[in-house]
Amino acid sequence: GKNLLLKKAVVSTQSTGSLEKFVVDRVLFSVMAKLQIFAISCLFFLASSDPTVYFREDFADQDGWTSRWVQSEHAGKEFGKLEISSGEFFHDEVKDAGLKTTENARFYGVSAALSTPVESTEGKTLVVQFSIKHEQKIDCGGGYLKLFPSSLEPKDLHGDAPYNIMFGPDICGPSARRVHVIFNYRGKNLLLKKEIRCKDDELTHLYTLIVRADNTYEVRIDNKKEQSGKLEEDWDFLEPKEIADPDAKQPENWDDNPFLDDPEATKPEDWEQPETIPDPDAKMPEDWDEDMDGEWEPPVIDNPDFKGEWRPKQIDNTNYQGEWEPEMIANPNYFEDEQLYIQKDIKYVGIDIWQVKAGSIFDNILITDDEDFARNLAKETFEASAAGEKEKKDAKDEDERKKREDERKAREAAEAEAEADDEQEDDIEDDESAFAEDAEVESSLNDAEAKAEEIKDEL
Repeated sequence: GKNLLLKKAVVSTQSTGSLEKFVVDRVLFSVMAKLQIFAISCLFFLASSDPTVYFREDFADQDGWTSRWVQSEHAGKEFGKLEISSGEFFHDEVKDAGLKTTENARFYGVSAALSTPVESTEGKTLVVQFSIKHEQKIDCGGGYLKLFPSSLEPKDLHGDAPYNIMFGPDICGPSARRVHVIFNYRGKNLLLKKEIRCKDDELTHLYTLIVRADNTYEVRIDNKKEQSGKLEEDWDFLEPKEIADPDAKQPENWDDNPFLDDPEATKPEDWEQPETIPDPDAKMPEDWDEDMDGEWEPPVIDNPDFKGEWRPKQIDNTNYQGEWEPEMIANPNYFEDEQLYIQKDIKYVGIDIWQVKAGSIFDNILITDDEDFARNLAKETFEASAAGEKEKKDAKDEDERKKREDERKAREAAEAEAEADDEQEDDIEDDESAFAEDAEVESSLNDAEAKAEEIKDEL
């Protein structure tokens, strides 16, 4: 390239006799070369920065989900039916449609294969994101997802099937309302040691788990950070570096009593008193016959002077050595793992839950290696629908409130009308009763007058 440039410069100089043109050509060539390198670098960056979407499901094709998701047929489980629904309130009926649980007191077990199975997340971020709406005012039931290895038999999916990650809300009663983040590590399911409270209202909420290559994690709810930290600190992935020496024994002369009896304390002379005494106010019944009933004895009562067992007062033990603890030694089972974040062999995503009260709607399931892509997708889907959904929910609640108010007023009006009718009937009965009584009085008077006339005639 340099030789070609030199030849061009010589020709140019000879033909024009201008040194300035040689310099201009040299500068233009350098600029063009740098622009080419920059363009190639940009293309490489764009190609390498494209997110890997392992799985995405928005149920936009309605019943088409049945061709992608497999219903478990595991023996001994009564699985509930799932159907596509937007629920009772939504922003966009088509876009907000998801997979809904429909039968109470049922297991739910379906799974779908990832479009791009995860072979290894080494050097990458892993993001699991989905939305769920508990429209039924759930009081006990799961709302989480599980990521399964290739060993899963989809038609045999059940609660004991091994999984890689379990993530999402779980509700059981008013106090147990948490977001599960469980990793399977060396065959053990490890629970998050921190508490993350899940949402328990009737609106749609978005749950996001981010596992980064620096062995940190983040849990987001509704696209806002709820919890974060280090994997090693917030899960029991690794054994402790040190453990108590299992062969250590407490010395026989070790004094671990903080107090001891006062050697100068003495028991008071009047301390010993019986626990019960005969009732001094009791008297022998007058009809007591000692020959027939035996010798009379008064009943016993608690002795108010009884003080219990005497114990000397306690004083500080000057020889107290504290609570004995065995020496700490290196844990032979400890090992370091700087790649706790790595997940290998993820082939399926599944819904494996139990619900007492059905009605939950799963939607917008995403598994990717790009948290920015997931965050932007959440803005396009969840955030775009959340405000509209809440408006519809508020309007629905207001309509129900007005309906209850109208029903209350109608009920009160009917009760008032019935009470008025009862009072009117009572007044009529009182009038009739009074008329009957007057008639009886008048009849009695007439009878008396007639009798008096008869007596008068006789006289």
